[in-house]
Amino acid sequence: MKQLRRNMRVVKELIRLRFQNLMMFRLGFFGPFFVDGSLFCIQILVFQAVYANVERIGSWEKGEMMLYIGTFSLLNAVNMMIYFFGVNAIPYKIKSGDMDLYLTKPISPLLRLSLEQVNPGSVPLIIMSILIITYGVQTAGIRISPGKLVWYLFWLVIMQVLYYEMEVIIRAISFYITSATSFVQLEEAALGLCMQLPGIAFYGIYKVIFYVILPYGIMATIPVQSIAGEMTAKTAVFGIGIVCIFSAITYLIWINGKKHYNSASS
Repeated sequence: MKQLRRNMRVVKELIRLRFQNLMMFRLGFFGPFFVDGSLFCIQILVFQAVYANVERIGSWEKGEMMLYIGTFSLLNAVNMMIYFFGVNAIPYKIKSGDMDLYLTKPISPLLRLSLEQVNPGSVPLIIMSILIITYGVQTAGIRISPGKLVWYLFWLVIMQVLYYEMEVIIRAISFYITSATSFVQLEEAALGLCMQLPGIAFYGIYKVIFYVILPYGIMATIPVQSIAGEMTAKTAVFGIGIVCIFSAITYLIWINGKKHYNSASS
């Protein structure tokens, strides 16, 4: 408990300093608002182009698909706002030897790396994603009860954790190999595909890949299934199980990776 309180105090100070630094350079603060807003508009245009002549995908019609796009966009926006820029710097920190500065501090190095580059530039994207989710719910004719809303929010949190774990795993590979660039490119390709196609569209080997090996296919699919009333007990157990498995993988790769790290001072 004492360690947790100390970590939280350090994190709070890191975020305060981060905001001070951003406000010193106003373009760095307000620029992402424009960039992320433009990205969101492009995603909607791509959605309209792809699904203009498609009435349904599996059991999902336009309402569920809008809900899916909004959910994935929300997960991505929270990722970009809170931890993406910090986690994305892990390969550079390892290669340059800057990881020494994190391993010697009295705070979890992964926690500090994850939260030291908080960026509010994605706040507009979060707001727009929520609007799209609301529109999707109305279009699909889904009646929202308190239970459904809590269940949906629960899966959003769970899938956000999975999103974070996948980013850490891919970048922590830099502890073991010279460059993780190819793995990051694989991540980008998989994310780009799964942002446009829901998990219910995958079958056979593709379902194994995007549900188990690179589980980007379930990140927005399961939350949508939960609020649409389509989730089965089997799906719920599977989703929680995948997150637990990748939590363990993340822990092992990070802990063992630190043992492989060659300090710049060694």
